[in-house]
Amino acid sequence: MIARRSAALLATVALVTALAACAPAAAPKPSPTPTGFASKEEAFAAAEKTYRAYIDALNEVDLSDPATFESVYAHLTGTALDGSKKELTNLRVEALTKSGLTRVKSFENVAANLETSTVALNVCLDVSEVDLTDTDGKSVVPKTRNDSQLLSVEFSSDRPGSEHLLIGESDALGDQPCG
Repeated sequence: MIARRSAALLATVALVTALAACAPAAAPKPSPTPTGFASKEEAFAAAEKTYRAYIDALNEVDLSDPATFESVYAHLTGTALDGSKKELTNLRVEALTKSGLTRVKSFENVAANLETSTVALNVCLDVSEVDLTDTDGKSVVPKTRNDSQLLSVEFSSDRPGSEHLLIGESDALGDQPCG
């Protein structure tokens, strides 16, 4: 019986010793959570892709059908999401009809932080075809609206380490046209 216990104890000690030899001497220091982007260029490309998908969804909106709003909301977070929900709801309540397409004219890379997976772009939009009309078919778009609009857009990752970006903020940069 003693021999069995000794053999079992020896076997356990040998196993623990063997496993300990494979383990590192000290635990490694934790590294920061990696982002999904290998470079700033990759982050800018992901932001552009997100914004183009957002514009495609926006172009498909039917103000009389709130179900069409959901594909727009899928690209938004934070203040951009809150603002979009209010705006689309107000346009629907006013019984306005949207026609025409918004088109992206250009992007300007502003900043990309790979540690926080945040990206900022300036976006130039062509809204010359877009009109909003009331129930009488009369346009409610101001005649002074510029056909090109410059926006500052901020993106953030939907979760740490993800390459999927959402639009968090979008602000008009004055009433200046862009090219």
